[in-house]
Amino acid sequence: MAEQHLDVGDFIREQRRLAELSVRRLAEMSGVSNPYLSQIERGLRKPSADILANIARGLQISAESLYVRAGILDGDLDGDSMGPGVEETIRRAGELHPDQRKALIGVYRSFIAVNKTEGTGPSAGSATTDQATASDRSSQNDG
Repeated sequence: MAEQHLDVGDFIREQRRLAELSVRRLAEMSGVSNPYLSQIERGLRKPSADILANIARGLQISAESLYVRAGILDGDLDGDSMGPGVEETIRRAGELHPDQRKALIGVYRSFIAVNKTEGTGPSAGSATTDQATASDRSSQNDG
């Protein structure tokens, strides 16, 4: 159990560093006290779901990813058993400027939001792509 606390603390620290935030700045952004946030990062405190949600908002990551790390929710840590999640990969892309990482994450999130709203997803998108490809082939054969 203590290992999970340390895991969530390590994850928060890593995400904070990738976002180039100090502990003090993240504490201000999330409404969590600086000492308490420091204790969470060091694995000394077990944060509640509300505190995790506030920290997630400050880090601009999903609260669910912190809930899973903290053992509040069951699930895949990155949402993808094949490797790290898209947002985490973008945050780790050291060759990108911080503003570029924020822009890419914003675009990614907007695509996800549109897909949820329209009820589309990877399987629906591939069917559309397959149909467009078939249509393109028939147009080329007609010309």
